[in-house]
Formats: sequence, C-alpha cells, structure tokens
Amino acid sequence: MLILTRKVGESLMIGDEVNVTVLGIKGNQVRIGVNAPKHVSVHREEIYQRIQQGSGDVLADAQES
Repeated sequence: MLILTRKVGESLMIGDEVNVTVLGIKGNQVRIGVNAPKHVSVHREEIYQRIQQGSGDVLADAQES
C-alpha cells in the first residue's frame, strides 16, 4: 500500500485520468473529491462490496448516498 500525505486543497493523480482532492477534514472524517471520466466507476468500499455480492437494491442505495 502506498501511503501519501496531503493537506486540504491538495490532490493526487491515479493514472492519467483520475484526480483525488482532499476537500476538508473534520475530526476523524476526511472529505475527498474524485474527478474521473464516466467510464471509471467510483464507489465507497461498502457499496462496491455490495455490488460484488449482487445486492439487488445497491444502485438505488448508492445514488441516495
């Protein structure tokens, strides 16, 4: 695992197309923004795991988040 340190407003690149920016930090939560092309899926890990398990309502749940 690569570990990077970033401050609020700083970004990192994943490949040539995905940009991840630290938007804010409040307590033990970090808000991040992900800028990626439409063909790149971006999900929180718990949503991704539900997709992999084939949960029927996962897409509706993900859109509400």
